Amino acid sequence: MCNFNNQSPETQELLHLFMQKAAKELGGVNFLLSLIEAIRSKKPHPLMIKETKIASNNSIIKWNKVIFKDKVDLLEYILVAHKDAQEKDFNILEEPNSKKKKNIINMVKTLSPIEFVTTPQNPNDGNGFSFGVFDTVDFENDTVKLNPIFVAIFFCSPEFTKKALKHTI
Repeated sequence: MCNFNNQSPETQELLHLFMQKAAKELGGVNFLLSLIEAIRSKKPHPLMIKETKIASNNSIIKWNKVIFKDKVDLLEYILVAHKDAQEKDFNILEEPNSKKKKNIINMVKTLSPIEFVTTPQNPNDGNGFSFGVFDTVDFENDTVKLNPIFVAIFFCSPEFTKKALKHTI
């Protein structure tokens, strides 16, 4: 999932367009990259920070709920299990193990209401942007799809974002 070159052309285009827009809304490419570097520098994992806020020199990302280690571990398990997925919309409920699937459903119910809001520290730089953890949550059709923007910002390397930004359509 975090190898930009292995993504489908549609996914590459989606990521490129969103990252370009996100960079513009934060005041530029360097502001976006510095925020991602600040996110990646947090240990053990940036989603588990109690303040639910990470700031770089130029921008801030906030979210409305602390995410506990078991949910982060499950997200990492899903990403490792689907690391070769080239489509942005692989279904995370396609899990043969029923106990794991139940844990994934509980995680989805917990993380669905979380919204990440990114804003520049100087309001003149842009309006910022927001995103959620999931693109699609449809329990009736047994379909849950991760938001590729969430994955790119919190789980992929800054190199992934750089490739998305430099991609030509």
